[in-house]
Amino acid sequence: MARAAAKEEKNVDMDLTAKAIAKAVADGDIVNFKALFGAISPIRQWTTEMLESEKYSYFRPDAEQEGNQIFKDAHRLVKEMFTWKFITQELEAHRPAQLPSELLLPLADNAIRESRFTSAAQAYELLRIRRKMQTAFFEEADKALAADDIPRAVQGYRVAIGLAYDYAAFPEPLPKVANYQTGALLVHGRYPRSPEDCIAVQPEEAHTNIALGFLLGDDEATARLTEPPLDKRLTFLKELVLRIDPQWDTFVERYKKACSLVTEFAERMSHQSATLADEIEEQQGHNPEEIMETLLGRKIENGVWWQYLKDLAYEHPAGVLFIARQRFGEHEVLMPRLLEGSSVPAKLGLTQDSPTPA
Repeated sequence: MARAAAKEEKNVDMDLTAKAIAKAVADGDIVNFKALFGAISPIRQWTTEMLESEKYSYFRPDAEQEGNQIFKDAHRLVKEMFTWKFITQELEAHRPAQLPSELLLPLADNAIRESRFTSAAQAYELLRIRRKMQTAFFEEADKALAADDIPRAVQGYRVAIGLAYDYAAFPEPLPKVANYQTGALLVHGRYPRSPEDCIAVQPEEAHTNIALGFLLGDDEATARLTEPPLDKRLTFLKELVLRIDPQWDTFVERYKKACSLVTEFAERMSHQSATLADEIEEQQGHNPEEIMETLLGRKIENGVWWQYLKDLAYEHPAGVLFIARQRFGEHEVLMPRLLEGSSVPAKLGLTQDSPTPA
């Protein structure tokens, strides 16, 4: 029997390989960067995968990106003699490839520029300088805050927090990520028995600190912000909310509408002997859920308060700081709740006479 023809040897396009690696560096994409050096990467000699195939188009730069200066700088670093020699040796070796450390720092810097903070955190962690970089960003942010440069201070804090790591993560340490949905359930998990139990009607100082702690999700960052005066922290909070939620103005409109609904019910109740719960049920056909539907901007079919809360926390995280749970007979809904005269909701445009922040 004739022997089978020898398998044709794979030809790896090294110019395209260099461009693919440069793209990952320019994009600040640690995931693609690691994947390119993985065991089944299309740029490894022994795999059957081809970098030219359509399914790997996300690895390849387009013509526009190739003309970008950031990409050109990354490509120059990739093709630097010692770096390129190291890359080719690692790709040819029949073992797990080591990452070229010379490219991790520019990758992390580009990740910061693109607001890909978890990507930057992983790159800095591989270089064993993550904590050092995090401290540096905190210090620069504090300097900006002291100089009343609030936008720069907020950006610095967001970067520093984005570089935080969770060493208890399974199966391996990973960057921390914001989880506002879980946080919202913790904040509203216990039904308020008195006004003191409701986060939305806390005194200005306490409300501001709670809001910063919830939105930052980092104990170190929150502690650093306890020193500035209240008015500066409120300005910081406003900028932070707008950075986290670009659609905050949409929520403000819905929140004011929900407040108007509650006010209308209360005014009708004042002329009758009915309770507010009775009034709401009478006017809405036993559907007090309309209030939280207004807050969220849509209806969740057969949804209960905690489902609305989770969706609200995902779409408008700061919104959960200005609501409370309220029972109406067999119903339990989320309602807008404000402390009269407080500067916190006013700063964020949530009071009827306050302008929408921009």
